[in-house]
Amino acid sequence: MRTEKINRRNWLKKGVLTAGGVIAAPYLSFAETSRTPITLDLNGDAIYSPFFKEYLLDTEREFPVLSAKLNANENPYGPSPKALEALKTNAFKGNRYAWKELFELMDKIAEVEGVQRENIMMGPGSSDLLEKTAVTLFMNGGNVVSADPAYMSLIRVAEAAGGTWKAVPLKENWSHDLKAMEAAIDKDTKLVYICNPNNPTGTITEYNELLDFCSRVSEKVPVFIDEAYLGFLEDGAKKSMVSLVNEGKDVIIARTFSKIHGMAGLRVGYAVAQKATLDRLQKITRAGMGISYPSVFAAMAAMDDVEFLDQSRALNAACREYVYQSLDAMGIAYVPSHTSFMIFPIEMEGKDFLQKMTDLKVGVRAFNFMGKNWCRVSMGTMEEMKIFTSALKDVIA
Repeated sequence: MRTEKINRRNWLKKGVLTAGGVIAAPYLSFAETSRTPITLDLNGDAIYSPFFKEYLLDTEREFPVLSAKLNANENPYGPSPKALEALKTNAFKGNRYAWKELFELMDKIAEVEGVQRENIMMGPGSSDLLEKTAVTLFMNGGNVVSADPAYMSLIRVAEAAGGTWKAVPLKENWSHDLKAMEAAIDKDTKLVYICNPNNPTGTITEYNELLDFCSRVSEKVPVFIDEAYLGFLEDGAKKSMVSLVNEGKDVIIARTFSKIHGMAGLRVGYAVAQKATLDRLQKITRAGMGISYPSVFAAMAAMDDVEFLDQSRALNAACREYVYQSLDAMGIAYVPSHTSFMIFPIEMEGKDFLQKMTDLKVGVRAFNFMGKNWCRVSMGTMEEMKIFTSALKDVIA
């Protein structure tokens, strides 16, 4: 299959792509990596690996007006009331840098995570931290070992910086194939990357197996565990790999306020790792410089709003259950999810499916992996999910 390398920054300057005009992010691949090159096939779809691609819309430059925007894993209920109040109260200080205040947030996070402030690095969302890690580690080559399919932010930047991706297919039960991943490590491996729960599949790798893997493998090579969706688990805090930091293991754990906290547009995330690791990363970045003064206070307030977090988790689970039942009624076998999104197979070409759903004002994502076409749908409000299932019935009828 002939492919073509195109830089997405240049696409935006031109307005449209030559292959029919592929619309900009978030319909175009992963919005967090808009400055990195991707590979398109002749149909204008994004090729991530020989076994993993994303279907992209062929449409006009303007974003379609959606009745249900379910393509970016955004929490439809946030930010929390406490976070909003803190944001409004501190908005007038938006002319100031938030260094002192950022340290207060770091202290709060360190206390919750059971580590020291020196083990915390802030960033404008966790994707920013994934990408800065990739730039730091792969500017002189090397490879990253991860699952396939995986969240592509770190991987795309690693490739752009000069690294390569050693993709290891997920197991049939959709968990990480940890044995195969360990076997894939070689003398050029600079990082193992694990997204758990995994995006785009919504699936999880068993805690004890992953803990053992991270503990052992981090003695050979750093392990990056992306826990962006951990908050949607009822016992998420108990399933984190963060305890390994206090054991001196060379692990990096990323968290974000974008998902369960509903603060995707306010851009706050953090990494937990050994001080030496963070010192290395901060040689090329000023860590929390990208976080605004009001966002710092919104994040601190959000951490205290346990009622909002519990409500978001419960509403998300209720919407997931509704979609499960709806898919059951349509005879569609879905993959059970541990996140704020889920996947299910579609028996039609992915680009055509995307276009038909968009025509009905529903935004979703479409992929091809494991030899099948899949829809990934985010959980919105119950009203949005009813719009989604109604549109889906019309599309597959």
